[in-house]
Amino acid sequence: MIEMKKLLILGASGLVGKALLEKCSDDFEVYGTYSTRGLPLSEEKQFQLVCSESEKLGEIISTVKPDAIVSSIRGDFEEQLKFHKELASHIQHTESALYYISTANVFDGDVTKHHNESDSPQASSPYGQFKIDCEYMLQEKLKDRAVIIRIPQIWGRRSPRMEAINKGIEENTIDVYTNLECNHLSDTLLAKQLHYIITHNLKGIFHLGATDMMPHDQFIKNIVARLTDEKIHYQYKTLDPATDTYYFGLASIRKELPEELRETNIQMIDDFV
Repeated sequence: MIEMKKLLILGASGLVGKALLEKCSDDFEVYGTYSTRGLPLSEEKQFQLVCSESEKLGEIISTVKPDAIVSSIRGDFEEQLKFHKELASHIQHTESALYYISTANVFDGDVTKHHNESDSPQASSPYGQFKIDCEYMLQEKLKDRAVIIRIPQIWGRRSPRMEAINKGIEENTIDVYTNLECNHLSDTLLAKQLHYIITHNLKGIFHLGATDMMPHDQFIKNIVARLTDEKIHYQYKTLDPATDTYYFGLASIRKELPEELRETNIQMIDDFV
C-alpha cells in the first residue's frame, strides 16, 4: 500500500481552506488548523491556531511533518509576516513544499493593464505591499519550494461576496463598478487547480482565475439573473474616476493546467450559484 503524502492546510476553516480540505481528503493525509470552529477531521488531525501563535506553529510542524503546506491563514499583516518567517524557518531544512495563497493586490499600484506571472509586482495598498513582502521572503528562504498562488476575487456558495449579493437582492440595491475589468475564481475551481499543482509538483508563480476578463457590472448582473427574475436597482460606481478602465485581472502564461481546469467567468458562475 502506498503511503499518502501529508498535507497541512493553515487556515482550513476559511473559504479556500474548506474547499481544499474537501477536494484533497481522498488523495492526501490531510491536517488542518482553524481559528474558532473545529474542522471535519479527526481530533488528532486538527489544531486551533491563529497567526500570533508562532511557537505553537513549530509544535504542529514537528508533530505532522508535512510533505506539503498550503497557507491561507488570515490576520494582522505584521503578525502574518512574522508567522510566515517562522514557518519558513521551521521547514527550511526539510523537503516540505509551501503553497502560499497571495492576491491580485500585489499589482494594485499599476492598473493600466492586466498582469501575468512574468510581471514584477507593484502595490499601492498596504495589503498588496504586505503580500509582496511575504512572497519575496518565502522565495528567498525556501527557493523553489515556495510556490506562489495569486488569486483574484474568490467566490463560493457561502462566501461573503455571495452573502452580499443575496442581501442586495433582498434590499433591491447592489453596488457595481462600471470601469473595473477583472477576472474571478470559485473556491471549488481553486481547490481543483491547487490539487493538480501539488500532485504534479509544479513550481514557481501561478495566476489562477477565469481565462477571460469581464467588466465587474456584467459579471454581477449575470449572477443576479441566475438568482432572481426581479428587477434589481444597481448603484453604478467607478474605481478611480480618473481612470477610464481599471484593469485588475490576473492573466496567466502558464500552460501546465489541463483544459478541464480552465473556466471562463460565465462558466464559473455554475460553481457557486
